[in-house]
Amino acid sequence: MSQTADQPHVEPTSGDVPPHRYTPALAQQIELAWQDRWEADGTFHTPNPSGRLSAGFERVADRPKYFLMDMFPYPSGAGLHVGHPLGYLGTDVTSRFRRMDGDNVLHPMGYDAFGLPAEQFAVQTGQHPRVTTEANIAAIRAQLRRLGVDHDDRRSFATIDPGYYKWTQWIFLQLFGAWFDESAGRARPIEELVAELDAGARTPAPGTNPSGLPWSELDEVSRRKVVDAHRLAYLHEAPVNWCPGLGTVLSNEEVTADGRSERGNFPVFRRPLKQWMMRITAYADRLIDDLDRLDWSDSLKLMQRNWIGRSTGAKVRFAAGQETVEVFTTRPDTLFGATYMVLAPEHPLVGALTAEAWPDGTNERWTGGAGTPAEAVRDYQRQASRRSELDRQDAGREKTGVWLGVTAVNPVNGRELPVFIADYVLTGYGTGAIMAVPGEDTRDFDFAEAFGLPVVRTVQPPADFAGGAYTGSGPMINSSNDEISLDGLEKAEAIARITEWLVQHGHGEATTTYKLRDWLFSRQRYWGEPFPIVYDEDDLPVAVPTSMLPVLLPEVDDYSPKTFADDDADSAPEPPLSRATDWTTVELDLGDGPKKYRRETNTMPNWAGSCWYYLRYLDPADDERMVDPALEEYWLGPREPGDVGGVDLYVGGVEHAVLHLLYARFWHKVLHDLGHVSSEEPFRRLVNQGYISAFAYTDERGFYVPAADVEEKDGRFFYEGSPVNREYGKIGKSLKNMVTPDEMIGAYGADTFRVYEMSTGPLDQSRPWETKAVVGSQRLLQRIWRVVVDEVSGAVRASDDVAASEETLRALHRTIAGVRDGFSTLRFNIAIARITELTNHLTQAYGASSPLPRSVVEPLVLLVAPLAPHLADELWTRLGHDGSSAWTPFPVADERWLVEDTVQVAVQVNGKVRSQVSVPADADAAALEAAARADDKIAGYLDGATVRRVVAVPGRLVNFVLG
Repeated sequence: MSQTADQPHVEPTSGDVPPHRYTPALAQQIELAWQDRWEADGTFHTPNPSGRLSAGFERVADRPKYFLMDMFPYPSGAGLHVGHPLGYLGTDVTSRFRRMDGDNVLHPMGYDAFGLPAEQFAVQTGQHPRVTTEANIAAIRAQLRRLGVDHDDRRSFATIDPGYYKWTQWIFLQLFGAWFDESAGRARPIEELVAELDAGARTPAPGTNPSGLPWSELDEVSRRKVVDAHRLAYLHEAPVNWCPGLGTVLSNEEVTADGRSERGNFPVFRRPLKQWMMRITAYADRLIDDLDRLDWSDSLKLMQRNWIGRSTGAKVRFAAGQETVEVFTTRPDTLFGATYMVLAPEHPLVGALTAEAWPDGTNERWTGGAGTPAEAVRDYQRQASRRSELDRQDAGREKTGVWLGVTAVNPVNGRELPVFIADYVLTGYGTGAIMAVPGEDTRDFDFAEAFGLPVVRTVQPPADFAGGAYTGSGPMINSSNDEISLDGLEKAEAIARITEWLVQHGHGEATTTYKLRDWLFSRQRYWGEPFPIVYDEDDLPVAVPTSMLPVLLPEVDDYSPKTFADDDADSAPEPPLSRATDWTTVELDLGDGPKKYRRETNTMPNWAGSCWYYLRYLDPADDERMVDPALEEYWLGPREPGDVGGVDLYVGGVEHAVLHLLYARFWHKVLHDLGHVSSEEPFRRLVNQGYISAFAYTDERGFYVPAADVEEKDGRFFYEGSPVNREYGKIGKSLKNMVTPDEMIGAYGADTFRVYEMSTGPLDQSRPWETKAVVGSQRLLQRIWRVVVDEVSGAVRASDDVAASEETLRALHRTIAGVRDGFSTLRFNIAIARITELTNHLTQAYGASSPLPRSVVEPLVLLVAPLAPHLADELWTRLGHDGSSAWTPFPVADERWLVEDTVQVAVQVNGKVRSQVSVPADADAAALEAAARADDKIAGYLDGATVRRVVAVPGRLVNFVLG
């Protein structure tokens, strides 16, 4: 009978199996017993230096602390598949090793539980998302327990717990109550801004006081609006991805390239909506600069730098009628080559600039075929609103646009530049307007070609240039006026000179800009944290007092937002909470008597709860503060001056390389500025674990079929008798190649599963899953068991009366050194390879039943303990010790056994290896030659030959050059 492609191999049982063999059944019995004992004994309870969880700290007071954690899971109904535990087991092995090696280790786990899947299930079934989510949490928590991970269960929580999101709301209020002081480069309490404005020591920031009146002449409402415009959490009308068919705003990641929703395939429109925003852009420089202080991979740092997108250049002002259009460019040196301008369709000046009528002789290509400029603009804006930002940035797409019927003046040469709107320009970068230089920009060139616009080159192309936009380097040309000439200059000098000229003449200034946009923080959903905000009679936001937190989600009958016709782009969101009328209107006394207020009906995004959860692990039950400052300083504080502090090891998927990590870093820096934490960064060291892929199978239609039901015959694969194609893919339901830890544990036991996953490569590398290969790890653990336990009698084989030979001691201590190196560098596969070598040596040296030296057996068990903890603890107690090995010191290699006494040296004849000889490690050239001549094989080559020269390199080789 052929084995199916993903069917676990199970060791056969028969009457020939020794009674004390380490079988899967025995493994599971041992594992369940030890998991119960660890829980009953509180084996992995980590003591704090003070407070509620400080019991037992005296035994670890002299230990260095080590805080490691995983990116916590979203509790989906599917539970964990074999790809998920890779990181969890990696941190577990590290945690156990560090504890045994003398650290006070904190290794917690929580659950990121707000999110769309549970809400969608609630919409479909009417079941409250909390019920679904808590059931999923219980299932995943049971899976993790069955894997034997050493989480401190007292510190576990979910982001949906009111006691947790009370403090998420509290952090929001800190951001709402703070502003960023550019001169100080940090956040400060908003009260300090008000005091400085009142004292005349500061004026409102540009753009925050539309009236232009002095602060002293503003009424109370106007003052509040000015202050609100400075806050780190603020309301702003911003372009969003509005999906009427779903009744909600979508993130860019939820919109397909053709401008439709990933879920449901509904049209998505870009339209302005008033939303809560987070002023993350104020921290752009610190977020980039502090990357150099983190122990993260270069590739991960590059992702964050690219996402923030810091660019240096110049802002240039172009007069257009009564308006001024400001553009940002990294190449002000090409200003003489600007032949037209483009605004994003959503640019706020589009309406003011649009002409009332087309000038005589207007090119029809420029008008979009519409009757008036206003009609053409309106039609094009609607068309552009249907396109996703990803689609609009596609360099290969045909360039479209509409002329506004007006021109702007190029400040360096007075040329009239027609002003267009075009969807290849986005509001999300720079100023949302560009000076188009088709001679040196490919997209500008394509647009100029399509609209018949002139091309002026300002950089000299090489002689063999084929045409089009030249984006290479070269001397400046066609770049002079009566006051300045850039001709002949190279790029850097030309940029400096033209920027200086722009500043002198009031046409611009040097500046830095970013691709990073402020974080849109509102969601039109039910299943999220309510905002701790109410609105007063002036429709201005007011913070709910801390004493009234948490603001709890109300019970509702319908969890879905109101949906609209697919093409109703002018509709507006009506979140589920807006229908909870008994909740939305509330009477509060905020210090000036009871008044009616209106609650915020949007909820926070699911990113909110994951921005700060590492802090809550320090004491999840603290109801008086977000985190005890003393605990934060102990677990996260800087180790030395200049250190950023943070979690010592954070492990998670590369898919969170930007948004989660960027948001968490931003919140942490605000909390640091306001004095709530001592550390400057949340995660000192970050490692992205690799992915596990598995075989998936498709039929002749290209549809995936269940991998578990595929049979292999003569190297081909069949599903229900029909041939299928095999491919590798990321494990998941969509590829129908799910393999769960439960299946593997049922077939082999948790320790075998743990060892197999850790043996397949370094933690940060991706690797394939091969169910049939798991049996190799099972056999290794069976051999280790046999080293300690006689399979026939059950007696312990370790004996104090047996002395270890020098060869065995050398093998032991080399293994200790290798395992230590593997655990320390997260190359657990190296550690397992060394353990395998030592186990094989002991098996060969002492056979299946002879006594073994206890001095070697016990260190072997301790080496195995972080990888296969249930097996190790069982063997440890059978060796006569009381309780778990978890707190037993990890073995240390004796350096004298790491020095090689002898080495193998290659012996060559005329450059070809003909033999090897064993010589003392310190043998000199003469001793090497003598040993080589004494070798029988080499003696045969030298007999009767003329040796012209002998090359002897100590420790490496001997080469006889024959005549």
